[in-house]
Amino acid sequence: MSDYRGRYLWYELLTTDPKAAQDFYTRLIGWGLESWSGTGTPYTMWKRGDTPIGGVLELPPAARASGAPPHWLAYIGTPDVDATVALAKKKGGHVHVPPQDIPQQGRFAVLADPHGVAFAVYTPLREPPPVHSPELGDCSWHEIAAGDDVQAFEFFSSLFGWEKHGPGHDMGPLGRYQEYGVPGLPFPLGGIYKRPDDMPAPPHLMLYFRVDDVGKQAARLKSLGGQIVNGPMEVPGGDHIVVCGDPQGAAFALHHRKA
Repeated sequence: MSDYRGRYLWYELLTTDPKAAQDFYTRLIGWGLESWSGTGTPYTMWKRGDTPIGGVLELPPAARASGAPPHWLAYIGTPDVDATVALAKKKGGHVHVPPQDIPQQGRFAVLADPHGVAFAVYTPLREPPPVHSPELGDCSWHEIAAGDDVQAFEFFSSLFGWEKHGPGHDMGPLGRYQEYGVPGLPFPLGGIYKRPDDMPAPPHLMLYFRVDDVGKQAARLKSLGGQIVNGPMEVPGGDHIVVCGDPQGAAFALHHRKA
């Protein structure tokens, strides 16, 4: 099962209003819902067709007290959560939630890189779904706006074995945009770039969800109470994206592939 190392396995929305978020994303992206009672905390899973891809739960009181806004959290696979946490600490990372078990599911921890990019590490008890090119409703891109892009790539590569995909894209004054992925995977998982000093958001991991038409979904998003932060726009390669916020303030993006 070690082939899931470095793969994104789960996507979790922590929000101030789970019911409203469920209504928003099911109508925007077309996800289904399924309740899960494995812990004492109410938890609802996002489903693409019959496949669970993530979940939604209320933002914990401790997180609210620390000033954390509603946000998406990506879970990255590792065969040993505790060893990965120890390595992350050695590399200057931070531990937000120490390693703990999810009954009948696996073990996880929540970390941040040295500049504050939050993510989770996860060892599932069961084999995750096989690797496939992202379908409609999947998270199709994972973009790290890094405090230091060189340091961030070294940090995540040491934890997950990520490799560079291609030479990257020169963005002029904004520096280089470097695609990354898992060895042996024919498509990249996402990109890393240095966060501009004037960007209002701190270093972060932005999740892109694949839809059939970014323009159409952007219009629907506004009608559902969401906000457009940037776009819609074409990106190198011909795909289109739009960066958004949901009604509770969690940031995410939508993506469609070129024809």
